[in-house]
Amino acid sequence: MAETYQVSTVWGRIRNPYIETEVPGSKSITNRALMLAALAEGESRLENVLFSDDSRHFLQCLVDLGFEMKVEEDARRVTIQGTGGRIPNRQARINVGSAGTAARFLTAMLGLSDGVYYLDASEQMRRRPMKPLLDSLEAMGALVTYKGEIGHFPFSIVGRGRGACETTVDIGHSSQFLSALLMSAPMIQDDFLIHIRGEHGMAYIQMTVSMMEQFGCQVTRVGQDTCRIESEQSYSAREYRIEPDVSAACYFYAMAPLLGVDVKVRDVRKDSLQGDIAFLEDLVQMGCKLRSEPDGIVICGRGKTEYPGLQADMKSCSDQTMTLAALAIFAKSPTLITGISHIRYQESDRITAIRTELERLGIGCELLEDGMMITPGEPKSAVIHTYDDHRMAMAFSLVGMRAAGIEIADPGCCRKTFEQFFSVLDSVTAQLV
Repeated sequence: MAETYQVSTVWGRIRNPYIETEVPGSKSITNRALMLAALAEGESRLENVLFSDDSRHFLQCLVDLGFEMKVEEDARRVTIQGTGGRIPNRQARINVGSAGTAARFLTAMLGLSDGVYYLDASEQMRRRPMKPLLDSLEAMGALVTYKGEIGHFPFSIVGRGRGACETTVDIGHSSQFLSALLMSAPMIQDDFLIHIRGEHGMAYIQMTVSMMEQFGCQVTRVGQDTCRIESEQSYSAREYRIEPDVSAACYFYAMAPLLGVDVKVRDVRKDSLQGDIAFLEDLVQMGCKLRSEPDGIVICGRGKTEYPGLQADMKSCSDQTMTLAALAIFAKSPTLITGISHIRYQESDRITAIRTELERLGIGCELLEDGMMITPGEPKSAVIHTYDDHRMAMAFSLVGMRAAGIEIADPGCCRKTFEQFFSVLDSVTAQLV
């Protein structure tokens, strides 16, 4: 792919104020489904699977661990032979790449096994935190030996075998630590208590719990800060269709207020398991209307020429912080975004990245303890730096649809979750003009 992507400005050229498009399967659901199917007893068939850098790394790790599967990329299908909570290869080396879900989910699975494993990752993932999860596993009897910086990849892990059945996990930096322990819990075959510190990312925790139930295991909340997974539960193989990626859909839905158009993303539903569905309510607060149709949700912005800034708590949909930041540039009043302190520890330090790129555009951004205040303005031409972060690339491309002279550096970083994003963006642009 080219070193930069020149965004085509459609503002002032729109002839057809209607967009209809589709997005690939959800990354979050794909990788959870891969994990649950591998731990289930019997053969599961997953449909509408996302194929991207993250999911391919997850699939390769499962192959390296000895799981049998049939991968059909053209059909967006994966068939997995689950092994009932046993890891086929009791010794293996895996590399999770930059996939945070693979990093956290597979680490927990291996830490609760009775094998010996070596885990490595990309330079980006090596910088991201792992220590809270590894501390939880060590408290249960796993042995972790770091090969570099403590609390980070690479490391070796000796599974707990028949160790303790209770632990504490801090999710202040990532809810994936708790999701990882929850999904791996049936491997223990005893009552398992997980005490939780922090409250970040509970929408993703609910997704995990719902998918565990779909595959046959229940999670019980004990008070506000403890989960119990009772013994003698196991996952059952099943056919499972993965939802469209609502995170990806939101970049297109955001065009409704931005450009004054109507946008449909096919097969998105209001009852989605994904927390980012809450972002559609932010678009309604900007003056859009939401309409559910049999084949997808429509966000209606036709006829709107301006929209207000918001006060938005993004705890339930923090992946859309960059999207809201892009919209804030053109709002009629400042935008206050809160609930996002944890996004410093994701694919990039997203808070610093957002402020830096807004300043590059000539837009004011004041950082607060748990968020930021963005003052709208007329953006300057700029090459947007993306920090090897797919969401920075996708979200800031919105700016160029309304303001001229915007280029996106390293557009290939979108391979992480949506490798065809810019091709789809080109098709959307063609529908508008």
